[in-house]
Amino acid sequence: MSNEVDASAAVPAPAIRVFEVFPVGLFGSVMGLTGLSVAWRLAHLRFGVSSAVADAIGAIAVLAFVLVAAGYAIKIAIAPQAVKAEFAHPIAGNLFGTFLISLLLLPIVLAPLSIDFARAVWAVGAVGMTAFGWSVVDRWMNRRQQAAHATPAWIIPVVGMLDVPLAMPSLGLQSMQAVMVLGLAVGLFFTLPLFTLIFSRLLFEEPLPDALKPSLMVLLAPFSVGCSAYILTADQVDLFAQALFALTVFMLAVLLGRLRYLPACCPFRVSWWAVSFPLAATAVAGLRIATALPGTLTSVIAIVLLALATFVIAALLVRTVLGVARGELRTLSS
Repeated sequence: MSNEVDASAAVPAPAIRVFEVFPVGLFGSVMGLTGLSVAWRLAHLRFGVSSAVADAIGAIAVLAFVLVAAGYAIKIAIAPQAVKAEFAHPIAGNLFGTFLISLLLLPIVLAPLSIDFARAVWAVGAVGMTAFGWSVVDRWMNRRQQAAHATPAWIIPVVGMLDVPLAMPSLGLQSMQAVMVLGLAVGLFFTLPLFTLIFSRLLFEEPLPDALKPSLMVLLAPFSVGCSAYILTADQVDLFAQALFALTVFMLAVLLGRLRYLPACCPFRVSWWAVSFPLAATAVAGLRIATALPGTLTSVIAIVLLALATFVIAALLVRTVLGVARGELRTLSS
């Protein structure tokens, strides 16, 4: 009898089993919310809007990180084999970089509260991102890859190194110029072959499955994040920074045309959060350009980009909260 009781007690409750499908890519929501907080902080500096907006979004980003980290910790505890399978997956495995990028971005929000804690979080993210990027490149070079696996998610592990410099000025780490240059150099260098491979796959292979179509917006990230990383590293807005931003705007126009049909072809899933950070990073880049090169055109572009990112991320947040409240986590994670 005691054995039967023990065995039944060892079986996770249905509510806990839901976390077996909890996707690591949900850390993308933290990235999007943190990026939006930074954008509103820059809007406060450029246009004088209340800093309370940036603070509120930053608090939501921190809360989201805690909740998502707790959810994934439960998954690690109850379904370690599912975690291993997710990490080994040629597409989903790249999304583990979203956790590390979250650690690189959150210190911007945490710095006003505790500079030492923020620096510690950033250090963990920087070391982890560098090691993760190295391991992925090593795997690519030592194992034959399939062209069909070359999706926008491939950008995250290595081009994600562009996120390393972003928090460093807020943390007073500008003296570590070599680290900023490392992140910028690795990120920009690998943008060229990876973007080419992914674009080639889109041209010559079967179209992306509906579930992966939101990830197309990730193609914005190398240029929008690269623009901000370059401005912060070089401490100037020169022709190269302007060129990166111009390319960002062009790619955004192309991708918005592709994604406008998304609601009709693909039911809402947490994978939709893939659009959040690229949009927020684009708004951040636009506000940096508008601050350095004030004028009617740059200001209008920055405001439009900020409004677009805010609307989309707010809609994603509301839909996700409603879905979780309705007990749809398993469906949304599929």
